[in-house]
Amino acid sequence: MGKGYRQGRLGEEIKKVIGELLLREIKDPRLSGLVSISAVEVTPDGSYATAYVTSLGTTLDDEKAEKEKEDVLAALRSAKGLIKREIGRSIKLRHIPELIFKMDTSLEYGRHMSKIISELGIEKYSDDDEESGDDDEQEK
Repeated sequence: MGKGYRQGRLGEEIKKVIGELLLREIKDPRLSGLVSISAVEVTPDGSYATAYVTSLGTTLDDEKAEKEKEDVLAALRSAKGLIKREIGRSIKLRHIPELIFKMDTSLEYGRHMSKIISELGIEKYSDDDEESGDDDEQEK
């Protein structure tokens, strides 16, 4: 079943509030690098909201990058009370959803797929080559 209109609206509002807090209020040193909320999914009953976090850390080392991601999640979990209070203040709700923070792995998955495609040696598709080939055949 699809996501309801109210759930989507509530998710977008929560995303906006958390984004503002990350930008202005939360000053945790564990939130180094670029940290943003890519999406927020709210359950149909509105009791839980899962916030997907994107973190572009300051290191290229895989081990350190994983540690940075864990630190980002820990920092957001420790600021959960402040975040819920601000959500309640800016969005008029009877019940504020319980927040769950998860890492958004879509960027890593995209990089992984690009790497696999490049290793296969497949050349990029070009519309110009296709069109010029058709013109030559039509002239004959």
